[in-house]
Amino acid sequence: MKIQRLKLLNFRNYEKIELIFSDNYNIIYGNNGSGKTNLVESIYVLALTKSFRGSVDKVLIMNNKDICRIEGNIVDKYKNNYKLIMKDKGKRVKINNTKIDKLSDYISKISVVLFNPDDLRFIKDSPSIRRKAVNLEISQINNGYLKNLNAYNKVLKQRNMYLKTMNINGNSSYEYLDILTNKLVDIGEKIYISRKKYIDLLNERIGDIYNKICGIFDLKLEYISDYRNFDREKIISKYKDNVQRDIILGKTSFGIHHDDIYFKYNNFNLKDYGSEGQQKNAIIAYKLAELDIFYTIRKEYPILILDDLFSELDKYKINNILSLINKDIQTFITTTDIDKIDKNILKNSKVFEIIDGVVRED
Repeated sequence: MKIQRLKLLNFRNYEKIELIFSDNYNIIYGNNGSGKTNLVESIYVLALTKSFRGSVDKVLIMNNKDICRIEGNIVDKYKNNYKLIMKDKGKRVKINNTKIDKLSDYISKISVVLFNPDDLRFIKDSPSIRRKAVNLEISQINNGYLKNLNAYNKVLKQRNMYLKTMNINGNSSYEYLDILTNKLVDIGEKIYISRKKYIDLLNERIGDIYNKICGIFDLKLEYISDYRNFDREKIISKYKDNVQRDIILGKTSFGIHHDDIYFKYNNFNLKDYGSEGQQKNAIIAYKLAELDIFYTIRKEYPILILDDLFSELDKYKINNILSLINKDIQTFITTTDIDKIDKNILKNSKVFEIIDGVVRED
């Protein structure tokens, strides 16, 4: 999968630009604050309809403008035009000028794998950060997963609201609560199976990749879930055991919405015992494993974005990582120091210099 042409209108600090990219490496360099990350962010937003920075949609629109547009020509098995139009009141998406009513039918059409320095949060921060990332990754290769996830969240919200009603009224029907619980378990099982399969696929790859990056093999992921070794009767029983507690709390204290993932090295949690360098290498290995999974399942590579990956790595480690990336993958690299990139890679790259939001092909 490649993005050949990108057009931006009123996106962040870009009022109006049109760029044509290489099918291989695209190097984007400039000083901090010049707009390098904004440019690759637009590709990510075009694919997934939201920013990896956690930004609300309205901040993506240039100041004093009421609309922004991202448009890209994407080539996979076919060539299609994708367009995302964003206003203060919402956003809409089109494929070949045909409006797509549901975002869930649009997401997964364009596949993107991103590394950004903030990805260290994936290891360091709360389980919700890891669940969100894994949900996004699986949704790109399995559109049905996103629909199951939306359905689960809808039933979970209904169950939590009913638990609060039971707490207030004191005599509400347990029969309706059982109906919601059974729905939650049915959908939750599907999500659990998808997550487990995905983590298993990562574990088949991540140790070997980690070893190639830093000479250490023993890295694996541990998937923690209330649905581990799924047994329907035991899980239903657990919901019943927790029901009085849930009524008091007004929320569901058991289920796949509490899932977590640990990065384990020598059976120690990397979050607690790993250095920042080890954690960063683990995230890079994780992302490279993703690339192979995407290809295995979809028979094509996603677009790869390496945003400021090299800010804290030496030249040897940088080129070691780049050597692990398949040459068929379209890769975007942002950097403040172009001298860190191997000259042989630069020869096969399209290079863009950004100065205060102005893009110049170098």
